[in-house]
Amino acid sequence: MLLLACGEPFLPGAIDPTTTLDGPIDGLSATQVATHARGDAEFARRFAAIDGLGPTFVATSCESCHVGDGKGHPLFDITRFGRYAEGLFDRMPAHGGPQLQNRAILGYAAEQLPAGATAIARFTAPAVTGLGYLEALDDATILANADPTDANGDGISGRPSMVDSTDLVIDVISVSDLAAGAEQTRHRPTGGQYVGRFGKKARTINLLHQTVFAYSEDMGITSEHVPQDLYSPHVGSQGGDGVADPEVSAAVVDAVVFYLRTLRPPPRRNAGDAAVQEGEALFTQIGCSACHIPTLRAGRSDIPQISGALFSPYTDLLLHDMGSELDDGYTEGDAAPSEWRTAPLWGIGLVERAQGGGAHYLHDGRATSLPDAIRFHGGEGASSRAAFTALDAAKQARLLAFLRSL
Repeated sequence: MLLLACGEPFLPGAIDPTTTLDGPIDGLSATQVATHARGDAEFARRFAAIDGLGPTFVATSCESCHVGDGKGHPLFDITRFGRYAEGLFDRMPAHGGPQLQNRAILGYAAEQLPAGATAIARFTAPAVTGLGYLEALDDATILANADPTDANGDGISGRPSMVDSTDLVIDVISVSDLAAGAEQTRHRPTGGQYVGRFGKKARTINLLHQTVFAYSEDMGITSEHVPQDLYSPHVGSQGGDGVADPEVSAAVVDAVVFYLRTLRPPPRRNAGDAAVQEGEALFTQIGCSACHIPTLRAGRSDIPQISGALFSPYTDLLLHDMGSELDDGYTEGDAAPSEWRTAPLWGIGLVERAQGGGAHYLHDGRATSLPDAIRFHGGEGASSRAAFTALDAAKQARLLAFLRSL
């Protein structure tokens, strides 16, 4: 009654859209908004054993790792493992590899790292905003920025991750081709392989590929694209959770993929600030933009709002050798253990907020500040690291202000 007598409602203020990562892109139709909302609900859905969870798994929902669509916390890192044998990388499938499912439903045992694993990597879940724009890049746009032999002599030799043709790859490409029709300008074979773009080492080719992989490897949920439960050494050939496969329909998967494709790009803050603008110039001056390319143009897309759009992800989606500091011995596909896909920097200024107030950067969250993250850049990033270190404190602060504006 006292609150009412004061004449002002006791209500929370409006959320500042520049401080949050979730939300759809502008201009969606009513039908698109409804599909986005269905996908959002499925992204947040928590699976239980009765729904087909597991029998071994990492998380119970997509949102468990991507809270608020932002970068995950290292407490929820996934673990991948393997070993080198006779010069070749063994993903150790007979031991449940390459991903550790560290949880299990009642009646089953969670996996443990096998004794023979010598390459162990921890991956922090990335933010998922703006992914539809990255998916819409033409293969040619990604390949145009590659320089595998460092022909221009700048010390940067990025190369695409080339993904082998498998039944799953052909399956997800066929679905993508149906949506794009004759205008498809990506996922075209090059020597029987396809350009990867998602994942820490760019091992998935589009968001459908990434999504069905996550349903399977992270939650143990079968789909029409991956209809078998995971193999686990603790479960063996008797694997199964007692729920009929597939456990999610194609319609559910499609809704989640559409949700991811139509999440807005991360918002900018303080872009007109003089210190931020000087920091942006320094970012280019010390060579960071050679890999973290500021602006790209989407190719044709069946989502009109994305088709042909200019966007600023600060990545080239290529693999780069980052030196011994970031070499944890683990690899995927044709990537060397020290090679990582250039992480998009958009949204990096909201990492602390997404992670509960304490920031964790790089592929496994090992860096707890932006300067720490820069200092881990060896290999092709070593010259930019040295140039950053050589800047005086005021210039370093301006460059960091620019990064926090993204």
